[in-house]
Amino acid sequence: MNIKAVKAIAGVFLGCMSNMVFLELLVKNDPSIGSLTTFLQFAFIAAYGFIYISKFGTVKAHIPIMEYVSLVIMFFLTNVMNNMAFDYKIPVPLHMIFRSGSLIANMIMGIFILNKTYTLLKYLSVLMITIGITICTLLSSNQDSNQSPDNFFWWVIGITLLTVALLVSARMGISQERIFKQYGKHPMEALYYSHLFSLPGFIFVYNDILKYFVNIMPGPQYTLPILGDIPLQWVFLAGNVITQFLCISSVYTLTTECTSLTVTLVLTLRKFTSLLLSIIYFRNPFTLGHWLGTFLVFGGTLIFTEVPQTVLVYLQSSKKSAKKVQ
Repeated sequence: MNIKAVKAIAGVFLGCMSNMVFLELLVKNDPSIGSLTTFLQFAFIAAYGFIYISKFGTVKAHIPIMEYVSLVIMFFLTNVMNNMAFDYKIPVPLHMIFRSGSLIANMIMGIFILNKTYTLLKYLSVLMITIGITICTLLSSNQDSNQSPDNFFWWVIGITLLTVALLVSARMGISQERIFKQYGKHPMEALYYSHLFSLPGFIFVYNDILKYFVNIMPGPQYTLPILGDIPLQWVFLAGNVITQFLCISSVYTLTTECTSLTVTLVLTLRKFTSLLLSIIYFRNPFTLGHWLGTFLVFGGTLIFTEVPQTVLVYLQSSKKSAKKVQ
């Protein structure tokens, strides 16, 4: 494994896990802050890309701009719906578990759009993931015994948003694979344009962004040596935006440096460690049933990507090599 891949893996764990910590700090203070958070993330990455990737618009894109249009729409919808879900009574651990069900969405899209067929083992692994997500979702819905019908309705809306986001993300993956196959892989360019062209979409939620921006100002303050007192939420937002850039740029780099199997393994382990961090550090309620669902989700993911089979083959080949040496 080359040094670039090692740096990308380190960036995935450091950036993505830190990002989840800042996100949970933000959501705990204001569950409705998702739109502002998403907008700042997109604006930061677009500004970085304009300076360092397009060189102030002087570097021509390798992939035709029109090819990005459908990707941008799906990318924007996925991110906005995922962050909006926090506004509908969706706890962070459930959010992470639910988003780990991307393999289910990928399989559904593969069957209906690409006419793919899968092995029995892959169907069983997806069944494990489905059962695991269902268990965690049902348990999370029953955690508040005094939950009103109105709250339950909004919770269902949040679950629906996450479900639609999964399907849209899977469809985006198919389009992205086709584009990269036709024009070559240009991950940082795709990262830049997908964020830049998504910015006009925030016009539809500008009222929410403005409202959350105003609400932050009178909140708890944090004293910095030079800047003095600033709203604590701004500190969390800055941390979230910077770590989001580190996270997503590392993931894009990883996809060009490693096999899809390695990428899936790294992202699965990262999600699992992020979940553990959320449970332990933020003391989120997590029952034995939640753990069962969690292990079904991540276990099914590893089986689907054939990680155990690959490890087994590697161990067997290592034993044979050792015997030959002896």
